[in-house]
Amino acid sequence: MKLKYLKHYPISVQEQVVKLIKADKLKSHLLKKYPNAHNYKNDKTLFSYTMDIKNEYLKKSPPLSKTHYDGKINVIHNALGTHHFISRVQGSKLKAKNEIKIASMFKSVPKEFLEMIVVHELAHFKEKEHNKAFYKLCEYMMGSYHQVEFDLRLYLTHMDRESKFEEWGKANNG
Repeated sequence: MKLKYLKHYPISVQEQVVKLIKADKLKSHLLKKYPNAHNYKNDKTLFSYTMDIKNEYLKKSPPLSKTHYDGKINVIHNALGTHHFISRVQGSKLKAKNEIKIASMFKSVPKEFLEMIVVHELAHFKEKEHNKAFYKLCEYMMGSYHQVEFDLRLYLTHMDRESKFEEWGKANNG
């Protein structure tokens, strides 16, 4: 069984995941840990949520111009979210904008998964590469970053096998 989201994890971990899949227990395992979907369903609430995290951990980083859900991001083949540093000349001034786009399928996932993606994209404001400093910053902003990233990979594995992206758990207020 090919586990494309977990291919860089040790074989022993992959074997445990295969056992969960074969026993049809992967979804129940995830629902037990993350029973509720977040309630940031539109671009306005997503931007506010992202700004709250940015203001708490990255006060001195460049301003964030926009955060929104993007239906064009292909999660299965590309990314969970993207960050963009856009520079435009307006008259005699150079204007810089920072934007974060999150794949639309993450409108209905556990809050922890959305937080992990937001933290990841915000970390790129300070660290452009996926290096030790980048992951240290992610852990600073979200102590459980690595566990949630792994669980998100399990979620993507489940969703990929189901061939559809369904509503997750119950929506809550944050």
